[in-house]
Amino acid sequence: MDEYNRFVDWDKMDVTVQSQDAKELTCTEFQELKQLARQGYWAKNHSLRAKVYHKLISNIPCRTVTPDANVYRDIVVKIVGKRNSSSLPLPEFVDNSLVPTYCLNAEGIGAVRKIILCIANQFPDISFCPALPSVIALLLHYSKDEAECFEQVCRILACNDPSKRLIDQTFLAFESSCMTFGDLVNKYCQAAHKLMVAVSEDVLEVYSDWQRWLFGELPMVYIARVFDVFLVEGYKVLYRVALALLKFFHKVRAGQPMESDSIQQDIRAFVRDIAKSVSPERLLEKAFAIRLFSRKEIQLLQMANEKALQQKGITVKQKRQNVHLAVHAENFKSEIVSVKEMRDIWSWIPERFALCQPLLLFTTLEHGCSLSRFYSHSEGHEPTLLLIKTTAKEVCGAYLSTDWSERRRGGNKLSFFGTGECFVFRLQPEVERYEWVIIKHPELATTGSEPENHASPASSTLSSGSVPSDPSDRLSPFLSARHFNLPSKTASMFMAGSSECIIIGGGDGQALYLDADLNHGRTSHCNTFNNQPLCSESFQISVLEVWGFRDTMNEA
Repeated sequence: MDEYNRFVDWDKMDVTVQSQDAKELTCTEFQELKQLARQGYWAKNHSLRAKVYHKLISNIPCRTVTPDANVYRDIVVKIVGKRNSSSLPLPEFVDNSLVPTYCLNAEGIGAVRKIILCIANQFPDISFCPALPSVIALLLHYSKDEAECFEQVCRILACNDPSKRLIDQTFLAFESSCMTFGDLVNKYCQAAHKLMVAVSEDVLEVYSDWQRWLFGELPMVYIARVFDVFLVEGYKVLYRVALALLKFFHKVRAGQPMESDSIQQDIRAFVRDIAKSVSPERLLEKAFAIRLFSRKEIQLLQMANEKALQQKGITVKQKRQNVHLAVHAENFKSEIVSVKEMRDIWSWIPERFALCQPLLLFTTLEHGCSLSRFYSHSEGHEPTLLLIKTTAKEVCGAYLSTDWSERRRGGNKLSFFGTGECFVFRLQPEVERYEWVIIKHPELATTGSEPENHASPASSTLSSGSVPSDPSDRLSPFLSARHFNLPSKTASMFMAGSSECIIIGGGDGQALYLDADLNHGRTSHCNTFNNQPLCSESFQISVLEVWGFRDTMNEA
């Protein structure tokens, strides 16, 4: 059909969607290019898409010495020899079971393996790159020969722009991306997340499949549309599309019995057969309708997850059960929640802390109802989990991102601190997790404290200087500022503590107040969102527990 047809099996392609109308791409402005990519301007013209891919990839900033087509021609015979290309063994950094064919002919299928082996020869630092076979198979559709495809893939792998992340090449990068995706699901797909928690023993294992959905299960016409936008906008597009896939899976399958014994297998099957329910255009429309964090905020979250993995020594692939630890039934005992309920809570917390085990720090049954003892047992631990059972059998609690010792910064005055990762929740009589909201306290205007200690999310910035005009430079309060060594201006007001009371700002207008004797509490509730209250407006505490997060992996 055109000069880019050497590796394509056109009998397997839907040529009816291909247009031979002559088209050219002349724009160079990013915003215009972004719109054209999202609209599928070059999606129906095979030759035009090939030319656009070449143009976009050639503009990727790369290392000075990046292997090109001539290098491939020099090394391919030495590496492959006379072996049958279709049976060539693959390097360990790719999953041998995930080499998609994407309507390639026999020559194209063999070329994927040859190119992978040559890339392994030229990029010895790659230790884990499961997306690579898919990227090669896709780009072969739009390459004149193997050498040209090799050069394009090398440019993607050799990108040296720190702000332009493309493909994960280490297990640390891959695993932290899975944790980041789990954090995003927890934030933006709560209904789907609730389903995953209900039907899966290890929800983190399910989310670790997210790249496989894209670079393994998604049909060729869909991943090509995703790749169109990915080459223009970068890694964030992959998160968007994976979130959209999960949303559609929940919409289509919610209330239906599982088709297999594994939710992982069900999601994979749904993505493979997505054409039955969702078009490529509808998938992208859904993906870009999600009001996602900025690229900078996602990078910071990824950094935090990488740091958590490095601190635990998790930098190479190992058995999943050693990486993602569930709450162990034999070691867990609470007077407030069951093991199942604690696992549900664990599914809500940021992924980097879900690697840890719960550790009981304080309980009124053992340590008494003293606020000073509450502080002494809780200080030095970050984050912590607060659980409360009332005399009316209500159960509620809060995830608190910041060490209680931070309250001392305000001296004897009520001091506000914490980050947007804080949230409150209710377990009894019904399960409900409330999104965060800043504590609004009337005394703030007259405390005389410095403004930076009470910065709101909209004014929180990456530096203590003036607020930048670019919204992408603002730091979301959802992220823990402490993990990035950022100044106090990035802190927000979600927790407050003094010798007289504790205040925890919850979500959707919820706030929890505890008196100094830890016997009584009350809640405030804004009915704007029509949510059920956290618990009774005024209540008596039966049992109160504080849990920390124990790093069992470093102990081992």
